[in-house]
Amino acid sequence: MSTAVPAPVGDGLPEAVTIGVSIHVPEPYGSAIQDARAGHGDPLARSIPTHVTLLPPTEIPVGRLAEVETHLREVAAGHTPFPMLLQGSGTFRPVSPVVFVRVEEGAQECRALEAAVRSGPLARELAFPYHPHVTVAHGLSEAALDRAHTEARGFHAVFPVPGFVLSRFGADEVWRPWRSYAFGAL
Repeated sequence: MSTAVPAPVGDGLPEAVTIGVSIHVPEPYGSAIQDARAGHGDPLARSIPTHVTLLPPTEIPVGRLAEVETHLREVAAGHTPFPMLLQGSGTFRPVSPVVFVRVEEGAQECRALEAAVRSGPLARELAFPYHPHVTVAHGLSEAALDRAHTEARGFHAVFPVPGFVLSRFGADEVWRPWRSYAFGAL
């Protein structure tokens, strides 16, 4: 998640923005995972809110933001809240240097949401098949990834998922929530 926002044009606004759509992990769980990520030495720990990705970083023209927001409102309206259970650890190694907390309950709902979000104005190909998860370590040494995998095995969190969040990637390379979309509401 390190694509920079293009330089501003004529009126001071960028031509395009980098967005992402996700389910944010609520407190106290979000901070616990972020603290663990920082403790493993992950330099992105404090620049990315703890989340389950529904749409990875995607650059869109600023002029299409209204269309994207309408699309996201419609997607949210067509879904209902669901429970999520995060438990245990997994890894994408050797394909990708990522260790994560598993989505044990709510994965099917995440897959349906991801497919709906990544359609219409947000249709795009993915580099890897979609697999809902919460990253706890990324791009670190094998030893750090091994330690993160071991420590995340005992993680357990249960919470309701009432909707999802549209975030923007800032010029300072920090992801910030921008709009929230509640399930079942237009």
